[in-house]
Amino acid sequence: MSWFGPTNTPITDWRGRRVWVVGASSGIGAALAAELDRRGARLALSARNAPRLRELAAELHDALVLPLDVTDAGAFTPAMLDILDAWGGVDLVILSAGTYVPLRAWDLTTDTARQTVHTNLLGVMDGVAAVVPQLIRQGAGAIAIVGGVAGYRGLPRALAYGPSKAALINFAEILYLDLAPRGVSVFLINPGFVATPLTARNDFEMPALISADDAARRIVRGFAGGAFEIHFPRRFTRIMKVLRWLPDRVYFHLISRRDGL
Repeated sequence: MSWFGPTNTPITDWRGRRVWVVGASSGIGAALAAELDRRGARLALSARNAPRLRELAAELHDALVLPLDVTDAGAFTPAMLDILDAWGGVDLVILSAGTYVPLRAWDLTTDTARQTVHTNLLGVMDGVAAVVPQLIRQGAGAIAIVGGVAGYRGLPRALAYGPSKAALINFAEILYLDLAPRGVSVFLINPGFVATPLTARNDFEMPALISADDAARRIVRGFAGGAFEIHFPRRFTRIMKVLRWLPDRVYFHLISRRDGL
């Protein structure tokens, strides 16, 4: 591993590249599918919403439709086998499925907590378990995991969502350490606020809010740069990174004032 240069193998040419997008029915996943299709990628689309996947595939040039529920651990392997039958391999797997329910401590239920962690964290782990053996056999390829800056430090209303994203950040870092020596890239995508059906549930002003299409373009630029972490928009994520290093008392005071507590 070099001290200098890209952390991952940069992805700059998408023509014919075989990309599996999990969580492709809406939000960042759907926007990424459309952006990569414009750049010539071959796509496999997965999510629970099969009708929406078929609608999206009809708008693209070359897409497989492989519906699955990320909370079903057994769903990934059959989908992976279908991809291998169709393509013989895979170049990039983007794990972007997720869920979010705004939660305060007094709203927390075990059902909501378990559903959030199962979708956001365990679903990613199940997907990784299904694709890693093939990527290692290839000695090439990449995994991209959509985390979020909510995983940097605790934020109001993210009582289940934030911990799931914090765990994803840790998981991606360890995954990189294991897979980089085997020729497999790992990208961690940490967006700020992106306008999606999930963020539409928020009832507060979201700083530096961007569209899903803008997010997709920024992610593609991040793949071209080869960095491990792709975070955006920088005017917001840089502030969040600084907040990670503040003393607890200062951080809690600032966030409490911002949240009106």
